[in-house]
Amino acid sequence: MTSTPKGPGSRKKQRIDSLAATAARSTGPDTRAGGPALATTTLVADAGRVSGGAGQSLLASAWSRLRRNPVFLVGATVTVVFVVLAVISPWIAPHDPAAQPLLDKVRPQSNPVPGAEPGFPLGADPIGRDLFSRLLVGSRQTLIVGVFATLGGLLGGLTLGTLAGAIGGWVDTLVMRIVDVMLSIPSLILAVSIAALASKPSQVTVIIAIAIVQIPIFARLLRGSMLAQRSSDHVLAARALGVRPRAIVFRHMLPNSLGPVIVQATLVLATSIIDAAGLSFLGLGNPDDRAPEWGQMLGMSQQYLADYPHLAVWPAMCIIVVALGFTLMGESLREALDPKSRR
Repeated sequence: MTSTPKGPGSRKKQRIDSLAATAARSTGPDTRAGGPALATTTLVADAGRVSGGAGQSLLASAWSRLRRNPVFLVGATVTVVFVVLAVISPWIAPHDPAAQPLLDKVRPQSNPVPGAEPGFPLGADPIGRDLFSRLLVGSRQTLIVGVFATLGGLLGGLTLGTLAGAIGGWVDTLVMRIVDVMLSIPSLILAVSIAALASKPSQVTVIIAIAIVQIPIFARLLRGSMLAQRSSDHVLAARALGVRPRAIVFRHMLPNSLGPVIVQATLVLATSIIDAAGLSFLGLGNPDDRAPEWGQMLGMSQQYLADYPHLAVWPAMCIIVVALGFTLMGESLREALDPKSRR
């Protein structure tokens, strides 16, 4: 008959054996060789798993919320429809936007603006051009200005933000003071001032003016994101391992800082469309009205606004709806990717 060992050490051993037996019973019968040891290994392997299934990445989690968000779905639908129409508009427009098929119906005294009729659902402008066709083709010009102005501002902001956030010191101070000065001036006034410096207004001058206005927005946002990355664990580990500063900036800091900047680009795109329309309305855009643009169409409708408001209402509604679509989509993306707003 074996006697039960006495003392603190024996009680501790009994406690360990009891816990091992409890763990083995909680995992069910173990028919493999090794008994309780293998059961304990199974518990350790399962310890890191999330109950209810595998974990999700940030993008997968954001998409699962976005596809149930009606605000995002509305914004994305408006944006996709606008982009598709802008791409295919030259082929689906019923008439040439520069042609004047209703010129013979223009009567300066009695009928200066022809109304709607079969084949011309929105009527014509004061010189007999189909208004519906000009709205369709004008979407392409508006998209071109908005996209290229946003890309120009994004590239400029990436350059300044990377310099300020990665180098720091006097470079950061200099860049941020320039950004502060640009942000202190209202965006539309700054864009008008830049566009007015051109000897001849054109679509290119509008793109350049709006791109310069958007640079400080991206620069400040990227600089803040990169400053947060400088103190992150993976950057500190890379420095401790002797990774070159250039590799740390372009392989670790910059890629992990681009998320908020890309989301902001969708919001800036809406602002760029509105600013481009404003510059064209003021006569600082493309002077050639054979290539229609929504802001340009608004400017040309001023003298007929009292008697024929539809000449201004249709392009204004197009600008409002498209800008609203980009804004709804951008705000939804920002909320979905922001950890603080998760529910």
